Amino acid sequence: MIEDRYVDVGTARIAVRLAGETARGIANRPLALLVHGYPLSSHMWLAALNSPLAEQRTLCAIDLRGHGRSPWALDETHTMELFADDLAMVARTLSDDPVDIVALSMGGYAALAMCERHPAAIRSLALVDTKATADTDAAKEGRRAMAIGVLEHGRPWLRAQMLPKLLADAASPSVRAQLTSMIERTPVETILADLAGMAQRPDRTEVLGSVSFPVRAVVGALDALTPIRDAEAICRAAKARGSLAVIDGAGHMAPMEKPAEFADAILAFWHSQRTN
Repeated sequence: MIEDRYVDVGTARIAVRLAGETARGIANRPLALLVHGYPLSSHMWLAALNSPLAEQRTLCAIDLRGHGRSPWALDETHTMELFADDLAMVARTLSDDPVDIVALSMGGYAALAMCERHPAAIRSLALVDTKATADTDAAKEGRRAMAIGVLEHGRPWLRAQMLPKLLADAASPSVRAQLTSMIERTPVETILADLAGMAQRPDRTEVLGSVSFPVRAVVGALDALTPIRDAEAICRAAKARGSLAVIDGAGHMAPMEKPAEFADAILAFWHSQRTN
């Protein structure tokens, strides 16, 4: 059973979906925050919320501000630091203990900012189909061009641009439909704020070398946006605390494309924390 809640964070109201054991909305088991990518919502975690992961953790899939059921809070730029502070507040509201983070793509950028700003709030970190480096000049220009394209042509144009990059060719029609719905329901003002925030994020590779908790990089073998080399770089930066899991047959959306294999990779990571 999935429970919907809201957490007030300063001027923002953050919607969350909880699965697993809770009492009065508070985690009974260790809490795991699931953080979505751009320009998506907590809907991308539905398979995970209904997987064996919910038997090991209280899962909390977050709608970042302006996404899903979380209203836009008038921010012209969604900095990764702003997202990180929101994540830390949700974690403190729902748990008295450090939390496990599972974060995809832009969510991974926010999670890395949380590592820098709120390291004591984190128990473990799974970075999924993401990278620790900053945008290149070419990537920044691409984000500016995308913002102009969305303003001129709308969200269906954005969906047409993004879907081929997000998914492996064999992705199911259901996954394609879910991504279409998420992209086309995300407010344009949110899309622009996300693009601005991602373009200005710093390189946080060195942050991974200073963390005291385990880090797992999970990547689709066919991910064209953040390929295996980016996941390997995360592991090198995390040194002895880093580990790698490659999901065969998946693109950038491994949790949606290969949900059973993804759940196995996260469960193995969580289990390793008990045996190390």
